[in-house]
Amino acid sequence: MDKTGRLSRKHWLTTALLILADVLLFNLAAYAALLLRVEFAWADAVALGFAKTLRVCLVPGTLAALLVFKVFNLYSSRWEYAGEKEMLSIGYACVCSAAVYYTLALILKYRLPRSFPIIFAMLLFVCVAFSRFVYRHASQDIRSAGSHVDKKRTMVIGAGTAGAMALREFDENPRSRNKAVCLIDDDPGKLGTRIRGVKVVGGREAIPDAIRKYSAEEVIFCIPSAPLSVRNDILEICSACGVTLKTLPTLSQLADGEVTLQQVRSVSIEDLLGRTQVSTDNSAIAEKVRGQTVLVTGGGGSIGSELCRQLAAMEPGRLIIFDIYENNAYDIQMELKRKYPTLDLVVLIGSVRDERRVRDLFRRYRPALVCHAAAHKHVPLMEDSPAESIKNNVFGTYHVAKAAGDFGTGLFILISTDKAVNPTNVMGASKRLCEMVVQSMNGHSDTSYIAVRFGNVLGSNGSVIPLFKKQIAAGGPVTVTDKRVTRFFMTIPEAVSLILQAGAYARGGEVFVLDMGSPVRIDDMARKMIRLSGFEPDVDIKIEYTGLRPGEKLYEELLLKSEGLQKTDNSLIYIGHQVMYTPEQIEEKLDKLRAVLYSENAEVRACMLSLIEEPVDTMYAEIPTAKEPEAATV
Repeated sequence: MDKTGRLSRKHWLTTALLILADVLLFNLAAYAALLLRVEFAWADAVALGFAKTLRVCLVPGTLAALLVFKVFNLYSSRWEYAGEKEMLSIGYACVCSAAVYYTLALILKYRLPRSFPIIFAMLLFVCVAFSRFVYRHASQDIRSAGSHVDKKRTMVIGAGTAGAMALREFDENPRSRNKAVCLIDDDPGKLGTRIRGVKVVGGREAIPDAIRKYSAEEVIFCIPSAPLSVRNDILEICSACGVTLKTLPTLSQLADGEVTLQQVRSVSIEDLLGRTQVSTDNSAIAEKVRGQTVLVTGGGGSIGSELCRQLAAMEPGRLIIFDIYENNAYDIQMELKRKYPTLDLVVLIGSVRDERRVRDLFRRYRPALVCHAAAHKHVPLMEDSPAESIKNNVFGTYHVAKAAGDFGTGLFILISTDKAVNPTNVMGASKRLCEMVVQSMNGHSDTSYIAVRFGNVLGSNGSVIPLFKKQIAAGGPVTVTDKRVTRFFMTIPEAVSLILQAGAYARGGEVFVLDMGSPVRIDDMARKMIRLSGFEPDVDIKIEYTGLRPGEKLYEELLLKSEGLQKTDNSLIYIGHQVMYTPEQIEEKLDKLRAVLYSENAEVRACMLSLIEEPVDTMYAEIPTAKEPEAATV
């Protein structure tokens, strides 16, 4: 017999058992109601003819009740997942059944006390509800016994709606690996109260003691709407206790169906970024995008794919994704097709190095907006292959930027990096040259050229966070280049919001810079991630210092000394003005690069670094650069 047949037999067997139980309970409740009404004087019930009425109505009354129960879906509901709605259905069914029973007795001209249907309905509700309660818990016990899931003793932080949802999921889902042992909530009014039998044992100050007292193995943070300061404080306390930390999705994600409670995720370093994420109003750029053709080069990458997601939501006339790596391009293509089925989406495979391919793309589609994210970005790899960095980053940018001007693009946005500031590595030097290229083209066509500069992006391909996660999962060691190394960090949505906001502010020739707060010490970040994973640094997971890699700096900067700082309407976004180069000066630099493309690596690097030397304007000497923080913050 196939699986469907087995499931069908199981369903019919369950239904038959419920019907049999209801038949017995229905008549038990009827006789009990009559006994209560006559105060257990059964002789009086017989003398008054009430007992005879029950015998006469036994079969027709039971059949009528079963029909009422079926109308109220008492035999099609999944009682193992029953809730308030199912309990209401039982109540309605019992009241209707009692009314039908009493009416049937009157029609047959037999007597029953006027209070009988009220008492009968109440007793019937208790009996039927209890039978479903027993069935539900028996089903859960059977499924739990069959799943053989080892439950982790879990502390739940938050005794609100989200916490209650989590506890219900732990109890009712046979695949859940959590068993709640205590609740933490800062509201003193909740102290000592219980949710599904789990007690609120105190506020955040009680976390360390509660972890020891209840032998909690895992902590789940269930306050999705908590302010960042509260979240950071609680997670800091928990991480110091050495237990695994996870966080619940937001209530909006749960309501939208994006995630389920089973997708409780490990706390990421983004939760402890130390500042509120940048919020931008992109309505202005949305007006420029709506109905227009938009091109994203490198559209399959970390930044490029997020650009595509946010641009697709702005209803462009056509969105073009151009990328050399077909797997990433295919992934974002499938995602956007699912989410935006009416979007005119074009996905093209090709390289920005190929000038003819680039110009053919512009000639055919004539994009109004170009977001140029295609680039080699891995610092150590580019040190070993500097010529490839020139071909892809510098000449790739030149090809795309020139085509934009030649074919009437309105706005060209270059995705740059903080490594372009006073670069000591090939990748940073190549991106600084990219900035020079696009700025030199501004004013020589109808195209407005800008660059957007930001620091490291959390979770992007090749970044330090995924590396640390893999190393921790493998049991260590976690490798840090130098104990003193600091970096600026932001999230991918922040980066893309900045890029699109810059497009709204663009006048042409600007380099937009984000105020990213204080730099983060990588060593502190590594230790924090180890603790958040439930381990102790240098005890459970070793940290190794490997030394700075070729081209790396201890501290990154976001501004050149020759740049001025101008505020925008967003208090976290600034404009840095740089020395502008003419197209002739840039062509001279590009000719020098062409001459060394196939030379030794050392010669290529030396040439690149010589081409980005810029005069320092003393009027901007007071602009600070990043310094080593006195106390690292994560």
